[in-house]
Amino acid sequence: MTPVRHPHGASARHRPWPLCRHCCGIALDMGSARTRAWIAGRGVIVDVPTRTFPGGGAVHPVQRGTIIDTPGCARMLQRLLADQLPRPARPVIIVTAPVLDGLAYRTEARTALEPLRPRSVLTVPSARGIALAAGADLTRPVLVVDIGAHLTEVVLLGDGDVTDARRTALGTGDLDGTTTPGQLAEAVAGMLTAMLRQDHTPLTTDALCREILVAGGGALRPDIVYQLTARLQVPLRVVPAPHTAAVRGAAKLLQAAHTHPSTSGV
Repeated sequence: MTPVRHPHGASARHRPWPLCRHCCGIALDMGSARTRAWIAGRGVIVDVPTRTFPGGGAVHPVQRGTIIDTPGCARMLQRLLADQLPRPARPVIIVTAPVLDGLAYRTEARTALEPLRPRSVLTVPSARGIALAAGADLTRPVLVVDIGAHLTEVVLLGDGDVTDARRTALGTGDLDGTTTPGQLAEAVAGMLTAMLRQDHTPLTTDALCREILVAGGGALRPDIVYQLTARLQVPLRVVPAPHTAAVRGAAKLLQAAHTHPSTSGV
């Protein structure tokens, strides 16, 4: 195999992580229940509850896809990640974000990451990260069901971009005596039905004829997957390691960005 040579400057200095001394990178998935981070060259090294302890009691700074305590998130991320980064390198960070309300989330996430002195912060919809981790063919329509602890999203991707999305403020953390797996599956079915009815293109139908990717912590629960299968009556595919799929997909994007001219340099 002939090596690819970069004749113009900074790109030539890059080596595969973790051997590259010129830069470092983080893929980050910060959910309402757990925060997961992938450090370049080291894999997923952070998988902890999303909590802070400002006054002795636990506080959840992210709730149902919304960052409600940005300074608390900043303290948490600095505590978890600052010592994992080589000095004085400034990391490139890719953050997953919920599709709906994503703009507000991205703004607060960038603020929370400032203590890590990032060179750049890029964002990716969680659903796209999941599709990348699953090795989905993004040249064709893809449906993703992401079942988190307190938020479930149904997202239609076309050519890798979000073309439609629905959400419900329900997740595995809500399953108790009043909310059942069947009700969660019914909510997903309702969102898919609404997408199908309102889509005047063949994208949703094409995606349903293939398979639906199921990810998030809810995909680890057989009772939820069974209820989804019974109600949707279409092929489902649970993504491998579905609880870490979003951060692993973001890591793939981070590796691609590693040698991009916009992120090269010290």
